[in-house]
Amino acid sequence: MKVHSYSLGIVETNCYIIEGDKELLVIDPGDNGQFINKRIEKFNKKLSGILLTHAHFDHIGGIDDVVKKYDVDVYVHKEEKSWLTDTVKNGSKKFAAYQLPQVVQHTVPLVMDEGTHKIGEFEFEALHTPGHSPGSLSFVFGDFAIVGDTLFKGGIGRTDLYKGDTETLIKSIEDKLLELDPNTTIFPGHGPESTISEEEMTNPYLNGFS
Repeated sequence: MKVHSYSLGIVETNCYIIEGDKELLVIDPGDNGQFINKRIEKFNKKLSGILLTHAHFDHIGGIDDVVKKYDVDVYVHKEEKSWLTDTVKNGSKKFAAYQLPQVVQHTVPLVMDEGTHKIGEFEFEALHTPGHSPGSLSFVFGDFAIVGDTLFKGGIGRTDLYKGDTETLIKSIEDKLLELDPNTTIFPGHGPESTISEEEMTNPYLNGFS
């Protein structure tokens, strides 16, 4: 598998395309769905689904364009199924100064719970890692994980948005992410990649928790 990263939108959210032998997964199509569609076309492989690490506006803004073209399922944790069309919960109302359109209008997501999943040729583990938001998920594909806004290189997710909670976030990182193989590469929702071992040793927000 290969991981392709694209920084999109006003807060430079990482959208990931996971490339398998014959199929693709999109994770967090946050903005500019037409651009994402063009990238998908270049691979000339089947798009098998869209995964959401969470449903804040900057991670879901490109969903409709991709779904309209490829007619694929979208998966989100049950805690945030209603967020795709709720501008208070997904945060788009708070950022009205950016004149954002309604981020998702036509997509009805499917629920994904914690556990092992198979979508097309892809097998992965979904970890429920709340704190940044109540339904945050991290997706573990063997030696790498897509962790959304739970953990960053040198930082952790913000908790001042709707139903965010710092204590819950730290517990998620400690109990779920830091239990992964130390060599696991983590791909966050914003910024560069890192590894579990690097964050465990150097992340100032985790000092005393690892």
